[in-house]
Amino acid sequence: MTRISYHANLNELQGDYALSALLRAPAAPGPFDRLEWFAGLAELGGVRPLLGVARDGDAVAVLPLAHRADVSKSDELGPLANWYAFTVRPRVSAGADGLGLLTALARDLRKATGRITLWPVPDEDGEASLLCAAFARAGWIVERAACDTNHFLRLDGRSYAQYLAARPGPLRTTLKRKAKKVAITLFDHFSDAAWADYEAVYAQSWKPEEGSPALLRRFAQEEGAAGRLRMGLAHGEIEGVNQPVAAQMWTVENGTAYIHKLAYVEAAKPISPGTSLSAALFERVIDGDHVHTVDFGTGDDPYKRDWMEQQRPRYRITAYHPLRPGQWAPIAKSLLRRVMAR
Repeated sequence: MTRISYHANLNELQGDYALSALLRAPAAPGPFDRLEWFAGLAELGGVRPLLGVARDGDAVAVLPLAHRADVSKSDELGPLANWYAFTVRPRVSAGADGLGLLTALARDLRKATGRITLWPVPDEDGEASLLCAAFARAGWIVERAACDTNHFLRLDGRSYAQYLAARPGPLRTTLKRKAKKVAITLFDHFSDAAWADYEAVYAQSWKPEEGSPALLRRFAQEEGAAGRLRMGLAHGEIEGVNQPVAAQMWTVENGTAYIHKLAYVEAAKPISPGTSLSAALFERVIDGDHVHTVDFGTGDDPYKRDWMEQQRPRYRITAYHPLRPGQWAPIAKSLLRRVMAR
């Protein structure tokens, strides 16, 4: 018999063996699938969790949900995520009937809300397809649409030198001409001084104000303590003063390097410090950590194509409760979009 539960207080799950086995490293496939990440979102990210759990004996399925803070109506649930997350996806224990468990959870969710929207959901391992099938089987009207692009790199056993040789000519030329103009320092642990330099670089960059700096710092500290952090700083001269001019934050996990944050000081653009720092970190994770994949997160920024070789879609999945009058207009619009697309 399938049992359904919902959890707003994630601290109460710390002693749950089944969930800990599913939502902690190394079982969690990535940094945004872990219980620690969800707890950080709840404590520092301004997110109100509603972690949905379906159990049948030892089999467990988890759907990371949250109350939507960006809509006026309460009759909607969204992803347990924020702008830092590369993915949102269900987690299912090994050997479990994922479709059956998630269908039971989706059926029970009809009591709680009229609409559920999840993004960015991957589908390379069938996650988006599984969610759509489960919600449709449970009686929801389901809409799936591509909402973002993930640029990534498969190394296929290549060394850094082999990878670099395949980069575009202008990128390799920039590295040859500008690399000596900056001094690179790499960290595999959290450093208060290095983090202060990162924040100083970010404040002088083209990037918008950091959305949740306390959450990002905590994440970096946790990743550093676990040995997964790969952070880099580049120092160079601006008007005769040597200072931090570029900073990047990566992590490495389960054979994948994740590029989380990168910034450079606008005034240092002529010496291309970001390009040199990226190259140093690529070399570190390829030849040092022997990763098989590098993930550049979401966003179809043109510069990512210089470093990455493949791309894949990320999906927005919206499930509408057909018996709630408040959802009839959105359902009609969804059906119209399908007709127009065909």
